[in-house]
This record gives sequence, C-alpha cells and structure tokens, in this order.
Amino acid sequence: MRPTAGKKRGLSKNLNKKATFAKYQRLVEILKSFDGLLVAFSGGVDSSLLLKAAADSGAKVLAVTVDSPIYHRQEIREARQIASKLGVPFRLIKSDDYLREDFKKNDLLRCYHCKLAIFTRLREIARSEGLSAVVEGSNLDDERDYRPGRKALAELGIGSPLKEAGLGKAEIRFLARSFGLPNWDRPANACLATRIPYGQPVELRWLERIAAGETFLRKMGFSQVRLRHHGELARIEVWPNELALVISQPSREKIVRRLKKLGWKYVAFDLEGYRTGSLNPGGLKT
Repeated sequence: MRPTAGKKRGLSKNLNKKATFAKYQRLVEILKSFDGLLVAFSGGVDSSLLLKAAADSGAKVLAVTVDSPIYHRQEIREARQIASKLGVPFRLIKSDDYLREDFKKNDLLRCYHCKLAIFTRLREIARSEGLSAVVEGSNLDDERDYRPGRKALAELGIGSPLKEAGLGKAEIRFLARSFGLPNWDRPANACLATRIPYGQPVELRWLERIAAGETFLRKMGFSQVRLRHHGELARIEVWPNELALVISQPSREKIVRRLKKLGWKYVAFDLEGYRTGSLNPGGLKT
C-alpha cells in the first residue's frame, strides 16, 4: 500500500539535474569555507545530504544527534547508521529541554525556545571541539511554513547551507538518491510536540503515547502519518490515497482498538489527509 515514492516524496520529472548537481557543488564549496563543522544531524534526508556534503568538503566534521522524547527512537538509530555509512564521527547527546517551562507551556514560540536551548548546547560542543561553525538542514521549501525556530538560529549564528545553496526538497531527495543515501524517500517528520495544539501543555506521557501510536500506524504500512493529540481524541492524518485503508475493515477496528488501549477515548480519521503544519494558526509566518 506504499504510494509511489516519486509522487509522494516530491521528485519531479521536470527537475533540472545539471542545475541540481551544480547547487550541490555550491553547497560543498560553502562548507569548505568553514574551519571545522558541527552538523546538527536528525537523520532525516535533509541533514543526511548536508552531512554527505560536509564529508565531501574535506572539513573536520562532527555529527551530533539529540536524544529526547520529542523524537522517534527509530530516527536516532537511523542517524547513527547513516553517520557510520558516511564515515563521519557521531555523538549522541541527551536533552531534557522538553522539561523546560517555556517549552511545556506550548505557546506560539515553543519551537523558538526549543531551538534556542538545543543549539546553544551545540555551539558549546563545537567550541570545545575546535569547530568554527554549527550548521543545520533547513531548505528553501521550509520558508513556506510557520517556523519560529528560525529566529533562534539567526540569533545564534547557525548556518543553513542547503538553503544558502538554493536547494529545495525535491532536489535534496534527488541528490540523496543519486548518492545512494538509504533514506532518500523517508517521509518528512517533525518533533512530536508538533502533534499537540498550541496552548495545550506538552507532557511526557502525551509524547510517549503519540510515539507509540505513530509507530503502530507505520507498522501497519502507512507511509506518512501524523497522530494529532486533542485531549481525549486522537486525530489521524495519512496521505489521502491511503484513507481507504484507514476506514476499511479490519484495519479500522484494529486502529481504534490500539489507540484506545493507549489511552484515547475517541479516534478520528482526518478526511483532508496529511498536510504539514495542520495545527499552525492560519496565515502565521516567520
């Protein structure tokens, strides 16, 4: 039931391959200009391509992944594997930033507070390792969404080389596939706190419940999943072409039974399907 990767992952037949490879070379040149790099490495396709380019630049590189309940455990395992594949030193750091009150209260600046805390730590690690720059994997397409974390990155002087090189998501997936990165078609993801509406406090028990529910749904075969937490109600978003499976028997009963066992009283399937930032206030941009 997995949808065609090219259609759902944003690969385009009209993509200019020559221009895209030229942008990659631009990316490598940008990274060459730094005297050592710390790559904030989530293990997603964006930061994986960034890490590949950092390795190709010949600079001293350290990949750092944050271990926190706001991220799926599978993402952390994949990050370690990809760093090993690319031959880049890898470090996993524990984070308790999800316990900070400015994060837990979940106002419109939640992402700002989180990024500010995490990237402050990453800058400290970079300094201690003699690395001149901290870089992360934002791309051109991220400009379309509400991302208050960008303000924290700007304040701390964190680089976004993919964006600087002019690379969008489709080009990044194309390059990742061309270079044999195993996660080139991995679904887009975001921290688990994005599943909780603004104004509703972020609690560890909700993060753990959401992670367990999404893991279950992915094991059922859904290629893209968001499990939005609305108190007693769980709202499921999947690709529109996968909605038929959600509501068919016996899948529907299996899903409802599992999510109720996890603690939700009601289970709803969003007929509009998956879309990024569905909990963002309308029209908000950074």
